[in-house]
Amino acid sequence: MKRITDNVIAVFVVIVVLLLIFPLKPFILDMMFIISITASLIILLITMYIKEALEFSIFPSLLLITTLFRISLNISSTRLILTNKGEAGMVIKSFGSFVLQGNVVVGVIIFLIIVLVQYIVITKGAERVAEVAARFTLDAMPGKQMAIDADLSSGLINENEARERRYKIQKEADFYGSMDGATKIVKGDAIMCIIIVLINFIAGNVIGIVQGGMAFADVLQVYSIATIGDGLVAQLPALMISTATGMVVTRAVSDGSLNIDVKAQFMAQPTVLMIAGGIIFLMVVIPGGPVIQPILLGIVLLLFGYRLKRAEKKKKMEAQMQEEAFAPEEFDENAYFKDINNIYSLLNIEPIEMEFGYSLIPLVDENSGGNLINRIIIFRRQYAQEMGFVVPSVRLRDSASLNANQYLIKMKGEPIARGEVLVDYYLALEPAEPTGEVDGIETVEPAYGIPSRWITLDKKELAEIYGYTVIDPLSVMLTHLTETIKRNLHELLTRAEVIQLVENVKKASPELVEEAIPGIVSYGNLQKILYSLLKEGVPIRDMATILETVVDSANITKDLDVITENVRMALKRTITRKFNENGQIKVITLDAEVEKSILAGLTRSEQGVYLALNPDLIQRMIEQLKGLLAKFVNFSQPPVILTSHVIRVYFYRLIEQFYPNVAVLSFSEISNDVQIQAIGNIQV
Repeated sequence: MKRITDNVIAVFVVIVVLLLIFPLKPFILDMMFIISITASLIILLITMYIKEALEFSIFPSLLLITTLFRISLNISSTRLILTNKGEAGMVIKSFGSFVLQGNVVVGVIIFLIIVLVQYIVITKGAERVAEVAARFTLDAMPGKQMAIDADLSSGLINENEARERRYKIQKEADFYGSMDGATKIVKGDAIMCIIIVLINFIAGNVIGIVQGGMAFADVLQVYSIATIGDGLVAQLPALMISTATGMVVTRAVSDGSLNIDVKAQFMAQPTVLMIAGGIIFLMVVIPGGPVIQPILLGIVLLLFGYRLKRAEKKKKMEAQMQEEAFAPEEFDENAYFKDINNIYSLLNIEPIEMEFGYSLIPLVDENSGGNLINRIIIFRRQYAQEMGFVVPSVRLRDSASLNANQYLIKMKGEPIARGEVLVDYYLALEPAEPTGEVDGIETVEPAYGIPSRWITLDKKELAEIYGYTVIDPLSVMLTHLTETIKRNLHELLTRAEVIQLVENVKKASPELVEEAIPGIVSYGNLQKILYSLLKEGVPIRDMATILETVVDSANITKDLDVITENVRMALKRTITRKFNENGQIKVITLDAEVEKSILAGLTRSEQGVYLALNPDLIQRMIEQLKGLLAKFVNFSQPPVILTSHVIRVYFYRLIEQFYPNVAVLSFSEISNDVQIQAIGNIQV
């Protein structure tokens, strides 16, 4: 039984093809026509209840199958009409008699109107909409892919969500491409119906007069009923399928079905209903016009609009009363700070704070539909999994000292970044070579400094077609916040956090922690080692390996720089993964003479080892490095400078003040299975 149900569509298509050849009895033909009408009705209703087109992605294939089914039934009915003196079953006869009503001319005119409405209005319109939707969907694919990549890199979505969104974009493009071709089938079906009707009518009359010996009036009556009935039976499901096609290609993504959306959006405008009712009511003054109908319809619209208006007003009053009931009591600041112990609360410093102007509050406030908090939670979880460090809670607050559209990011009480977003706009990031220009307010993307412009919603599709990456205001703020946290995360590594990380390792390896702390390394020195790793973007998730390496290295040297370098070598797989791209890492190397000069410039003092170089040499290296870093613009990999193990940390400290985001690696920190490709060399 299961095997039959799994192949029912394939069997049905084979039967449909066979119907083009084999004749059918009138009883079976009636059954097939009823099945055709039922299937078309089901398809039409489904298109009205779906929320987006992809929920009915099999529609193009169904359209082809149902069209082929109708054509095969048309051919079978034509065979019966021409060979059975116009008798082709009860369905065709009843449809023809109902429409003709004894008048052949009126029946033909009504039938032609139905066919032309389907062909010119519905089919033509659906064809054009499908064509435009397919073109815009395909043109917008690169921009949507870039937006997904931007959300993935900023931590807003994970890899699985990104994969699902990419798959949906691909399915959407395939669907609208298929719909563009499928509408041509509907168009051809309407033309074919007219041709079959003409064949039935002309050939039937000829056969009836020449072969049947019937009178012309009888022939005209018999074959006109059969012809018009056959055409209507075919056109009724065809009209429903054409309407369903238009529904699918014009259906925008929404939260509900068409019925729910129409009801909600009409009921949201009670004033419009009342105005329309008043205008309809005034139609009674037209001389010779109807009176009862405008009065009834006008009264219905006025009463319905008035009732909706009252309900809306009542809902607003209830919401206002609820706000007043839960409004906080007035805070007496002077009375609170009379207690000297309360003043100490002013000395507390939040690790991370974000302040907003009043226009940005709806993006943050969950009661207003804002979801910034949820997205920060997602970022904290993903970053903890990636870096092994838990980002502290972010304190969100409004600020009267900021402009309406501004926001400020603080770390340990001090401002470190600020930006400005326009709530009702989208930020379009300019590509390297845009295919066109979009009007907007020019600005700079705050996180990466990319030239951008604020555009309105109606220009969003056009911007994506031109290659711009379009981001909503909330994502702009969140990306700026997350990138700021990533760049300054090492400053948030407190002694308490280090103890927490060690306690977490202690659950799995208590012997290791007991050996390492505090006998070999103190919490303070371990904090300095982890601080250095985080500062250069090295994950500290593998705390067991870090502690083991610290223990082994501390028995040989007390120099924290040397110990940190040994830890980096132990984490070389982790470091390599960050920069590995298809088994290859592109790097800038140092000339042997440059490395010799750096080695010669290392000077030891009581505070440790520092680098003392000729300022002219430093200037030449920085200028060369600026030109070489420009080559990484065309690569997806971050810039990397490769040095020997001995001078790595000192060279990093040298260029950090000029290029803080450039990674400096040593040969010992790269896995052996990765190919190193040098794209430039710094020389003396």
